[in-house]
Amino acid sequence: MKELLYQKAKEIGIELDSHQLDQFEHYYHILIETNKVMNLTAITDEEEVIDKHFIDSLSVVRCMDLEKAECLIDVGTGAGFPGIPLKIVFPHLKVTLLDSLNKRVNFLNQVINELMFDKINAVHARAEDAARDRTMREAYDLCVSRAVADLSVLCEYCLPFVKVGGTFVSYKSKGAADEVKKASKAIKVLGGGQADQYPFELPGTDLSRTLVRIEKTLSTPRKYPRKAGTPSKTPIR
Repeated sequence: MKELLYQKAKEIGIELDSHQLDQFEHYYHILIETNKVMNLTAITDEEEVIDKHFIDSLSVVRCMDLEKAECLIDVGTGAGFPGIPLKIVFPHLKVTLLDSLNKRVNFLNQVINELMFDKINAVHARAEDAARDRTMREAYDLCVSRAVADLSVLCEYCLPFVKVGGTFVSYKSKGAADEVKKASKAIKVLGGGQADQYPFELPGTDLSRTLVRIEKTLSTPRKYPRKAGTPSKTPIR
């Protein structure tokens, strides 16, 4: 596994050291073992996990210099993607992993403990509630999300966490251009600026991916996010 991961990471400009490779391998084994008793991912083949979870998570380097970021929140992190791979590669980052399912948060805490991370925590909460916490609202340089949701909805979940001058990056499949167009009002209302798109082919797969990078230019109005469940039912249009 280590040699394959090393080579694939190098293809996107990341050189992993032996400690980082050990951490990725350990993470993979915890993921696969836990997945036998809890549904974390449908992808379990070693090479597929490398391509579709690890390398995909790290692909944010195509549009961001993470060495310049200090604190990151991963909204709807699930099994820890992209937050844990980013923490492994950029250990200086202060990371918050946010998920609404307590079982997944327990899994994330196991990973955090076994990989002996510092400056990282897993939070059990819905994004709409967490973004109203004074310690989390507009507290992050960078928000990332691979969550499967419409971009208009994701903006309401994610932009309230981002500092003015910070960035939100959404991991999307092809068809992102249409989502960006439909989300234009939501982006503006929530304090976002221009939405830049970075399309690419995920190496080793036939998947077309797009990173949507949105800069936070103004503070998010206090009434957002709306109460839990509302953004997904009635997106800002």
